[in-house]
Amino acid sequence: MSFYQFAKTVVKMVLQPKYKVKKVGIDNIPKEGPVIICSNHISNYDPPIVGITCPRPIHFLAKEELFKNKIFAFILNNVNAFPIKRGMKDRNALRKGLEVLKEGNVLGLFPEGTRSKNGEIKRGLAGAGFFALRSKATVIPCAIVGSYKSKEPLIVIYGKPVDLEPLKEKKASAQEVTDAIMNEIKKIKENH
Repeated sequence: MSFYQFAKTVVKMVLQPKYKVKKVGIDNIPKEGPVIICSNHISNYDPPIVGITCPRPIHFLAKEELFKNKIFAFILNNVNAFPIKRGMKDRNALRKGLEVLKEGNVLGLFPEGTRSKNGEIKRGLAGAGFFALRSKATVIPCAIVGSYKSKEPLIVIYGKPVDLEPLKEKKASAQEVTDAIMNEIKKIKENH
């Protein structure tokens, strides 16, 4: 068993019963090939929650500060996370993200960049659009619906792939593509 599988099993045992985690739409996630999962961001628990509900291993971009603690850095590195500097263009992180996709893996993104304090979906950063435009990945919008309160169900909903063709045809900017992805996430959240 890989460290990733081990960590996923442990996290599942702890978080699934505590937050009554339900997953919807996992059939929308392609079983192979490059995939970008873009989710709203309401809690520090979002990455592990998306990680335990997705049937494939996810490579997450994580803020650089999380790698300062050696033990935490060891865990993050072994569950496929890699650092990104916030508030600036981090070429290494962008390169690494494209590599992950080129190898046919799943890249997990929280386009809002930081957690939403009130649960409202904020405007996403252009990075999600950058990865979508620069790769052949299928983009799956994901909405985490719930409040992380004990005894209240937390639902992770994976939507249908975002159709990027019209955006690529009109040579949309990375920000416009991100806006379209965030729109899909909003629609999923509003319908549940």
